[in-house]
Amino acid sequence: MARPFDSSTSGDGPPRRVIVTGFARGIGAAIAEAFAARGDQVVGLDRLADEAACTAARIGATAVECDLSEPDAVDRAMAEAIDRLDGVDVLVNNAGIFAIRPLLDISADDWDRMFDVNVRSMLLATQAGARAMIDGGTGGRIVNMASMGGKDGAAGQAHYAASKAAVISLTQVAAKELGPHGITVNSICPGYVLTDMGADTRTDEMVAEWSSLSPLGRCGEESDIADVALFLASRAASYLTGQAIDVSGGMCMR
Repeated sequence: MARPFDSSTSGDGPPRRVIVTGFARGIGAAIAEAFAARGDQVVGLDRLADEAACTAARIGATAVECDLSEPDAVDRAMAEAIDRLDGVDVLVNNAGIFAIRPLLDISADDWDRMFDVNVRSMLLATQAGARAMIDGGTGGRIVNMASMGGKDGAAGQAHYAASKAAVISLTQVAAKELGPHGITVNSICPGYVLTDMGADTRTDEMVAEWSSLSPLGRCGEESDIADVALFLASRAASYLTGQAIDVSGGMCMR
């Protein structure tokens, strides 16, 4: 028998069954850790098998290797994750790639690769997760990682910005179709976030320039995004759906 969905952010409620894509490092790892710290059961999907295994061991989660650019791999990994959890209450579609390339230099392959990972994998994971939530009859939460670039794309980011705009639109349509099943769907739009992945290439001058774009005078941290993901999966956000929430320190206001 399906148990009632409990979206409390406190540790007092029963553990939720959570799937996080792209969870080996960075924002995905921070989100997975936040849910695990609450006592939730977490399964993470990532192609970086060794790093994902380390993250899983550190936070008490389970890792499933998956190249999210491959449709069959997404289907298999989602089925395995749902089977391991015996269902799913929360799906966080975090996996994504980023690249800078002038508009006139973007190839068809560049474009397809960006959309394969950033949008198509999200569609497929959402389909599998939503079907499991509907079958369970208890509703659920889906959180999609977009970007402030999906609202205000920068030069050199045409394919990335377009993919994140697609994420925002996908979120809105999914919210309309899945709402009758008690499933909320929202997206997060981070600004500049200081992740370990970019630590080797950024300079103090770059960080200062990015920080100056925020009225708060700083760049984001991984925990800033994880906190919002946790909120969107909580009871406090039960009447919030179809939204693209800026978590950019005011760098983007729309």
